[in-house]
Amino acid sequence: RANAEDGCTGRFWEGRFKSQALLDEAALLTCMAYVDLNPVRAKRANTPEDSAYTSVWARIQTLQRDTDSASASPVPGITVPLLPFTEAEHLTSPDHLPFALLDYLQLVDWSGRALRPDKRGAIAETQPPILQRLGLNAEEYVETLRRQRFGRAIGTPEALQQLARHLQQTYIRGIGLARRLFAPLVTT
Repeated sequence: RANAEDGCTGRFWEGRFKSQALLDEAALLTCMAYVDLNPVRAKRANTPEDSAYTSVWARIQTLQRDTDSASASPVPGITVPLLPFTEAEHLTSPDHLPFALLDYLQLVDWSGRALRPDKRGAIAETQPPILQRLGLNAEEYVETLRRQRFGRAIGTPEALQQLARHLQQTYIRGIGLARRLFAPLVTT
């Protein structure tokens, strides 16, 4: 039917592509990480945050731009928002992915470090962990999700200070939290 609509012949998918049912959350998570790591595996990117036009890249871009939602797609021309992560263990919702974003980022980073003989690329062992590369403090991030301690905006200290200047205010609620949340992780 797709060929008829497009006025072409042949297979819709190449023979190496198959449709597979994702039967549970583990399958969903596995497939998401697999697709998000394709540019790294193909040696087109060194890290997930360098893997332009993947969903993990879009989520990281959104986190780094300090927008209110890590579900909106910052990819030009793509208007369909990404399904948000649940973030809270007690919440279950059919319109949220049943994982925490930080857990997913760590899984992608860990998976991307695994060397595969059938793939050209992997995340270098010399790269720091993804949360450190993004400048996120995991403990503060989780605590923030629990308590929602920011005021009218969420972002890095620099972004909050810029907003305060824009609003012609000397102070904006949440600046101390932002300093802790976005503090680089200390490694020993």
